[in-house]
Amino acid sequence: MMEIEQILNKISLLSKDSIQLIKSKINLITLPKGSILFDTKRVETKVYFIKRGIARAYTLDKENEITFWFGQEGDFIISIRSYVENKPSYEIVELLEDCELYEINTNDLYNLYNFNLEFSNWGRKFTEKDLMRTEEIFIFHKSKSATERYQKLLKDNPSLINRVQLGYIASYLGISQVTLSRIRAEI
Repeated sequence: MMEIEQILNKISLLSKDSIQLIKSKINLITLPKGSILFDTKRVETKVYFIKRGIARAYTLDKENEITFWFGQEGDFIISIRSYVENKPSYEIVELLEDCELYEINTNDLYNLYNFNLEFSNWGRKFTEKDLMRTEEIFIFHKSKSATERYQKLLKDNPSLINRVQLGYIASYLGISQVTLSRIRAEI
């Protein structure tokens, strides 16, 4: 489990006073496995930070779910399209475990950004981290073989293998479950 101070400072260091101010805007919530946080049919007005649990982001291609991101303790969950353009989310975000989440209203974040330079800089770093995460996902899927993608997942996030259904992992890797089983047997 990660406390909110750790998560916020992982994005960019904040002073103790700023931590206290942002904490006054954050609520700790508990949601059950299977909850849908974000949906493509609505504008998302909250940003979440994962204290405990795991989530996945996916999109629908015809009738198939394509998983492109997993988040776990210490990660943040944001619909960047809703955050920046106030438009419906591109993705659906589902909780894969019972989760404890810190939530903050997007308008509260924007008000903090307008309040002082420290929050404004933190917000810039927050958005930059999401951009880097997106870029890494894109490069990961375009430049590696299926076996290399699985090995990188094992190296970077070994706990995912035990916490996430293999079908979601196969989707994330861009392969079938049969191919994933073959790769796992070879390693």
